[in-house]
Amino acid sequence: MTNEMTSEAAYFHTAGEAMEWITGLTSFGIRPGLERIFKLLERFNHPERRLKFIHVAGTNGKGSVCAYLTSVLRQSGYDVGTFTSPYLTSYSNRLQYNGQDIDDEVLLKLANRLKPAADELAESEHGPVTMFEITTALAVLYYGTEVYPDYVVWETGLGGRLDVTNIVMPVVSVITNVGHDHMDVLGATLTEIAEEKAGIIKAGVPVVTAVTQPEAVSVVRRTAADKKASLYMLDDQFSYQTISAREDEQKFSFQGPHRRIDSLTITLNGAHQVANAAVAVMTLEVLRQYYALIVDDEDLAAGLASTEWAGRLEMVSRQPRILIDGAHNPEGMEALAAALGEIYKYDKLNVMIAMMPNKNHEQTLRHILPLVDTLIVTEPDFHKKMNAAELAAVANRLREELGRPRNVIMEPDWRRALELLRESAGQSSQSGNTLSVVTGTLYLIADVRSWLLHGTKSEKGW
Repeated sequence: MTNEMTSEAAYFHTAGEAMEWITGLTSFGIRPGLERIFKLLERFNHPERRLKFIHVAGTNGKGSVCAYLTSVLRQSGYDVGTFTSPYLTSYSNRLQYNGQDIDDEVLLKLANRLKPAADELAESEHGPVTMFEITTALAVLYYGTEVYPDYVVWETGLGGRLDVTNIVMPVVSVITNVGHDHMDVLGATLTEIAEEKAGIIKAGVPVVTAVTQPEAVSVVRRTAADKKASLYMLDDQFSYQTISAREDEQKFSFQGPHRRIDSLTITLNGAHQVANAAVAVMTLEVLRQYYALIVDDEDLAAGLASTEWAGRLEMVSRQPRILIDGAHNPEGMEALAAALGEIYKYDKLNVMIAMMPNKNHEQTLRHILPLVDTLIVTEPDFHKKMNAAELAAVANRLREELGRPRNVIMEPDWRRALELLRESAGQSSQSGNTLSVVTGTLYLIADVRSWLLHGTKSEKGW
């Protein structure tokens, strides 16, 4: 490929046109591999090579760990780029600088720079680029040629080894955990999935992880040793202890290889969020030791306490109480069920759910159904979705075995399903304290959240 053009043609005239082009690339699907992103960034002289990345992979908890890291780094005075996926409200959510979405004008400018390079690549033997490849390239250009943050908190899209984000050389790698998700792409066993996640480990780059299953631990240990990468594993090199937990406040202590921190507070809910916070703290400790990162204890405490992460155990309505949580795989639903048992008070639990077709539906439902009074099965507003009738059939089959939920209602229209959830809460509020939960695929969570908070649907094109 030739070097970057000196003049930029106006292929798009508005950010909306640019986003329409980018999201339209979803038709090319998911095509794992780094050849196209490498060629794309080569066109712009590899701006990723001048940035400090914190690369975060894992089945669950990636976004939360990214949120903790971003909050503490910003609290400590650093400029921070945060690249996450998917988004919950608009495309620009996934490209943030110091907590603010990318400006429309900058997005438009960068899309116009990328379009000719993408067209040229599409005509080559490498074929057309995907939506995620363009989005990742756009993020690299944003951080490497526009805003120049001190650190980029960099979340993987899918897996790790062949994920497009793996084009970068990070200063530290993070693997939150390994679970049963995207098995059609990543592999049928935890060992195979762990191999993909561990693919982000680079030679000599320290690794922080909270993986627990023996087969996943074995893979991460072996990969880190092969790469001569220092490994910091939960319950080995670092640990945490929960001190107290109540709704919207959890306190814990942290023990690392270099020091102990007696008490830290987070406001995100669920025991899994304490583990995520501990992973973030260990990551920051690694940066302190290896790269002389300056994070005062006061800023660490304040940054953790002020961390927010939308769509994860988020109470979006108080009257009636509606909790949303993107638990879209067995491990995520297990964490939700644990939080419902440990943190939230209710007499009746009603749940609205939608799923994608490539998930372990039965094992996911097994974690939540024993707690549920009324289950409302619906569909996300997305072209790839699981039919509500099929998911309801799984729920009804499990209902015969488990004895719960008491009722299963099928309503494919998610807006109507949400109204049924609200009506159910209103009817039962006379007799007790009802908690309504919307869970499952983030495509549903995104729309319900936007609808309840802003009166509009989210954008699509993940």
